[in-house]
Amino acid sequence: MDYVIRPVRADEWRAAKELRLAALRDPAAPLAFLETYEDAAAQPDEFWRGRVERAAHGATALQFVAESAEGGRWDGNVVVLVEEAGALDFFGRPVERRQVQLVAVFVRPEARGSGLAGALFSAAVEWAFGLEGVTRVRLYVHEDNRRAEGFYRKFGFVRTGGAVPNPGDPSKVDREMELTRPWLP
Repeated sequence: MDYVIRPVRADEWRAAKELRLAALRDPAAPLAFLETYEDAAAQPDEFWRGRVERAAHGATALQFVAESAEGGRWDGNVVVLVEEAGALDFFGRPVERRQVQLVAVFVRPEARGSGLAGALFSAAVEWAFGLEGVTRVRLYVHEDNRRAEGFYRKFGFVRTGGAVPNPGDPSKVDREMELTRPWLP
């Protein structure tokens, strides 16, 4: 299947909501996401509108979606968060330099193995390294999410040695991985 990889538009909150809820139903969701299906499904439309508006402008976040060329269905996404030096990151730790973090990575099961995740990552990483001063793209992966870590390694990410307690299960950790310049798609 052919896809168009592109940034989300602010008015596409319904499609973004549907894809996020599908991601939260995935068996790997407890390892991959810090949100439950029940909590997300209970959110009002205004929450989803605001979430997508913030992820569409590209100043502090940008969401890339994989849209089927034959019908417009979204089969995957990745969100890029811009982290500024001196600010606090997602886990409340100080950010030392301008960087980006990839979050909310999801590809529908029927599209896995098609190269779609790589296409989404290529678009996200290319955009991130195009930002002034960004020399590092990072992400966190749950210690038990071997499938995801394998993909990240194949793409070129390496473990930094950093880790944070998993917010849903503090007996487990989320490992930090990074990709630095120079990067080649």
